Amino acid sequence: MSSVPPPAGRSLAVSSIGYMIFFSRWLQAPLYLGLIIAQLIYVWVFIQELWHLGDDVINHSADVTEASVMLAVLGLIDVVMIANLLIMVIIGGYETFVSKINLSGHPDQPEWLSHVNANVLKVKLAMAIIGISSIHLLKTFIEVGNMTDAGSGSDVTGENYTSLGVFWQVVIHMVFIVSALALAAIDRMSKHVPPAGHTAGTSPTGMAPSDPFAAEHRLPNTHIEADAIARAAGERPALHN
Repeated sequence: MSSVPPPAGRSLAVSSIGYMIFFSRWLQAPLYLGLIIAQLIYVWVFIQELWHLGDDVINHSADVTEASVMLAVLGLIDVVMIANLLIMVIIGGYETFVSKINLSGHPDQPEWLSHVNANVLKVKLAMAIIGISSIHLLKTFIEVGNMTDAGSGSDVTGENYTSLGVFWQVVIHMVFIVSALALAAIDRMSKHVPPAGHTAGTSPTGMAPSDPFAAEHRLPNTHIEADAIARAAGERPALHN
């Protein structure tokens, strides 16, 4: 079996170290397999929560209120959104940092996977975190009811909420939103950076693409070359305007 020759200008030892560092990316594969196990746990949690909701509605319908059902449904949505976050981390992270997943032409290929990179993955994760935070914030707004400065017990879960605690929850949610906007702006700016050595408004040859004098600068050279060829052939040079 023939070995891969080292790149020009590099010794075999340096190239071997580089290849070893490159193949070390496979150490992340067990981490993504562990996240798959975590997703299985969330599936089990979802089934349990759904079972409890159905049991309460069927066997304890007198104690079930609209607010309690809404909170239970929001809890289920919270589990689903965290599972979506895990999927994005597993598939996007593996695709970006470990190895490409050959899904070209697959009917179930996610739309965002075709152009995923580190920046896109960060923005999508930030948006998923905002969604999860929104669910928790909505649950808080449903539970607090008529809250005073001294705090208020929830009518559904019995937990105690204070105005300061709810205020900081809103502040943290806004921080998540600002962070996502900043990541999206950075990703947008990185896509519009001109390549090195290229100045805006100029062509790759260094001359402005709409320079009205470009053709005039080239015409004299063309006339001189034509006259020289005519003299070499013994012909009379042509008259130029």
